[in-house]
Amino acid sequence: MEKIKMQTPLVEMDGDEMTRILWQIIKDELLTPYLELNTEYYDLGLEHRNETDDQVTIDAAEATKKYGVAVKCATITPNAARMEEYDLKKMYKSPNGTIRAILDGTVFRAPIVVKGIEPCVKNWVKPITLARHAYGDIYKNTEFYIDKPGDAYLVFEGEDGEERKELIQHFDGAGVLRGMHNLDDSVKSFARSCFNYALDTKQDVWFGSKDTISKTYDGRFKEIFQQIFDAEFKDKFEEAGLTYFYSLIDDIVARVMKADGGFIWACKNYDGDVMSDMVSSAFGSLAMMTSVLVSPKGYFEYEAAHGTVQRHYYRHLEGKETSTNSVATIFAWTGALRKRGELDGNEALADFAGKLEKATLDTIESGKMTKDLALITSLKEVQVLNSKEFILAVKTKLDELMA
Repeated sequence: MEKIKMQTPLVEMDGDEMTRILWQIIKDELLTPYLELNTEYYDLGLEHRNETDDQVTIDAAEATKKYGVAVKCATITPNAARMEEYDLKKMYKSPNGTIRAILDGTVFRAPIVVKGIEPCVKNWVKPITLARHAYGDIYKNTEFYIDKPGDAYLVFEGEDGEERKELIQHFDGAGVLRGMHNLDDSVKSFARSCFNYALDTKQDVWFGSKDTISKTYDGRFKEIFQQIFDAEFKDKFEEAGLTYFYSLIDDIVARVMKADGGFIWACKNYDGDVMSDMVSSAFGSLAMMTSVLVSPKGYFEYEAAHGTVQRHYYRHLEGKETSTNSVATIFAWTGALRKRGELDGNEALADFAGKLEKATLDTIESGKMTKDLALITSLKEVQVLNSKEFILAVKTKLDELMA
């Protein structure tokens, strides 16, 4: 069979630990046998980020601006333990946070729904799409440890010479301090992305923040969303039969648990990080959720919504068998390949992405799956496969579809 050609490269961002292992198997078994895979490769593994002082992460984000579409493997965001384990020069910030800050836009995450894997929340009969603001908050914060008594202030020095200064806290002893920010323009992009995506997918939008406590910071999010909706989207939503609903984040969480799904849940950056794991896990598995960063400037970055599967990686290093779910990582590739195909007018490439997704879901529905899904499936006859066996089972289905 003649391999499918790619005109424009994808930006490929390699990652860490068990997902890095799966990344290579997916390329070897599910991609390169069928495609003349054309990528501009960046190694975002923690060792290489350390070697380059994290410049490689910035370079990968800038390359995404150049080529428009990227696919990213899961990466480690180091904490104190990781800093010691990898002998890091410093505690680098989240690579996802760095990339999102450069690209702006909104992260849309949705569960991969497959027959035989029913949600833990029984009333969830339709997928919940989680829209995560992709800029600012703690992902672009400045923080340090206070080791002595003293006063901490929030200070703003205007270019016109104005100075604003507020006492944050008088420290009698040791403590921690954080400063974070957001931008009106970014919040406006977030709001427009959510409302436009809602119109495209015919879903309502729910948004919640904590404006009763954070009257200025969260209050600004609430205010901008309402202004954008009233000025640009209210009539369009009414015409489409859709609604926009705002409430406190506490109330939204409670309502989500009793809803039947089928809406976009817009979240601030940190809320979206946490709640996307809750939604994906409740729909079946953390490895069963797609994630795409959509920038208003036309950049797309696809990745799995989960982490690097550290525990399985340590088992792998010990030579023990793992049964790691690779579905979301496969769908990161298919999402990027489909978008590349759409932008280049390459129907064969977009069609291949669809076939690979179908092969993956068909494999699970036939009863062949990894251990995490076998523990929760409603299918009666199940064959538990290890990490590579599952990918090879998908390859068998893909060969049938390609034939």
